[in-house]
Amino acid sequence: MDYTHDDAGLARQPIGYWSWAAHKATVTHIQAALAEQGLTQPRWWVLNQLTDADETGRVREEVVTLLKGYFDVGDGMEPEVDSLIEQGLVAQAPDTRLRLTTEGRALRERAIVRVTRASAEIHTDIPTEEYVAALKVLQRMIHNVGGKAWHH
Repeated sequence: MDYTHDDAGLARQPIGYWSWAAHKATVTHIQAALAEQGLTQPRWWVLNQLTDADETGRVREEVVTLLKGYFDVGDGMEPEVDSLIEQGLVAQAPDTRLRLTTEGRALRERAIVRVTRASAEIHTDIPTEEYVAALKVLQRMIHNVGGKAWHH
């Protein structure tokens, strides 16, 4: 790969720009993969929250609150859940428990194959040690400025 600067030049580059550019490029790549399956990223998050739920599902408020906390999406999750229900991908019981329908489970299985491939494309030619080192540096930077980082 051709780098934009030598090491000394890179050391002077602003982390804000590079972390933003990496975020934008990788998220756009994942969103394009999901769009091929007719999914938005928030709807994908909901499907994933319901994947391991038992037959009784998970309480809607719990799912929405969890995702709002992780992804800083405000009240934007409610319409995403409603859309999944309208599409017949998620069922909501009278007690507001959500569960994947057969169609929702099948879509998630198709999408996971595509997202896994998109993730592998992002990681092409990046050894695990370099990836882990990069994340550790970012975590330290977040900690240094009193920020919070999401993890699962």
